[in-house]
Amino acid sequence: MKKTSPEIHELKKQVENRLKRKMKTPNDFIFLSGVVWERTHETISPTTLKRLWGYIDGADQTRSSTLDILSRSLGFQDWDDFLGHIDRSSGSDPVLSPHISADELNVGDRVSVSWKPDRRCVFRYLGDSRFIVEMAENSKLKVGDTFSASLFILHEPLYLNNLVQGNNPPVAFVVGNRDGLCEIERIPS
Repeated sequence: MKKTSPEIHELKKQVENRLKRKMKTPNDFIFLSGVVWERTHETISPTTLKRLWGYIDGADQTRSSTLDILSRSLGFQDWDDFLGHIDRSSGSDPVLSPHISADELNVGDRVSVSWKPDRRCVFRYLGDSRFIVEMAENSKLKVGDTFSASLFILHEPLYLNNLVQGNNPPVAFVVGNRDGLCEIERIPS
């Protein structure tokens, strides 16, 4: 399953809520790996967890065995049991509301976002979940930067993969890490 799917986003959110800890540093991933071992007697390497959270670059897909183990660490039988839980826990859209999915965008559409304290950006959709920064205020992102993202979720952090700034190598980057996105708006082309 794609690691950017809304279901995996919900799994990561529930893991962080259970730990009362955001996954931001290498020590956080080492800690989570230890907690998973204590709860399940199964191992997930800190590197695998870093890839899943987008802390480091890696494969776009996540192994079902990794999702099973993380689901068991939350008290579910496996990934399918977790999916059934989130389907039952609310109405027709259990994970996201409101949100913008790259799958719904047309090439040339723009997405405007803001986050605290006073950051604002506009991204133009290039296709295939790729974006270019067209406007940036008070942000480390700069006009011309490119990145991949599949979901923009109100009040949740935005995970940018393969962020390229100038001649620097691609990196993972998180926007709105503390409070999430304050505003999201689709601007059709």
